[in-house]
Amino acid sequence: MLIAIVEDDKEIRDLVALHLQRSNFLVEKLGFASELLNLLSKKRLPDLIILDIMLPDYDGIELLKFLKSHDEYKGIPVIMLTARSEEADRILGLELGADDYIIKPFSPRELVSRVKAVLRRVEKIETNIVKLSENFVIDTDKEKVYVEGKEVKLTPTEFLILNLLASKIGRVCSRERILEEIGKSDEDISERTVDVHVVNLRKKLGVASKYIRSIRGRGYRMELQV
Repeated sequence: MLIAIVEDDKEIRDLVALHLQRSNFLVEKLGFASELLNLLSKKRLPDLIILDIMLPDYDGIELLKFLKSHDEYKGIPVIMLTARSEEADRILGLELGADDYIIKPFSPRELVSRVKAVLRRVEKIETNIVKLSENFVIDTDKEKVYVEGKEVKLTPTEFLILNLLASKIGRVCSRERILEEIGKSDEDISERTVDVHVVNLRKKLGVASKYIRSIRGRGYRMELQV
């Protein structure tokens, strides 16, 4: 899992990174808010952000507001790390969507524990989120699909086909099975219908279309190792 540390104090940034790496997390060390925005613009979305409030180029609270107001970023959990200990600041951060609030000075071991706790909570909440790759995500509850951080608009039939393939990764789904899934099992409906839907689905998925493989004479299979 990738943790982005947005902290202008290099000593603190390196200390936090060291302890997270010891717990087998990948880390991205950033000294400016602009560096985080640049990271996000490249569609490299971290699994969690540790965010200092007092940054040299951007107010951390304003950055938190920005993250929580954009659909592609609002699901990323944020832990505020700050020297501001006033109750009003803590309440404001939490009300704006921060998942935790840690005050400096702090115990690095406690910080790692709280990172793990936040990630566990998020994992329980997002039981309907299927992360097929770093940039290919399906929200089965809301029936939404995201490729490189952007929502891909699918028809209900296209979503049913994608969801079926994603639920059987590595296994072939026959055209007959797909027709059953989309509720078109009548004899007068050709299996060619499936092929048309899959062609349209691939076009919409763009770079993620590579994961859907045609199995000649049998049907389709989703493969994540391509």
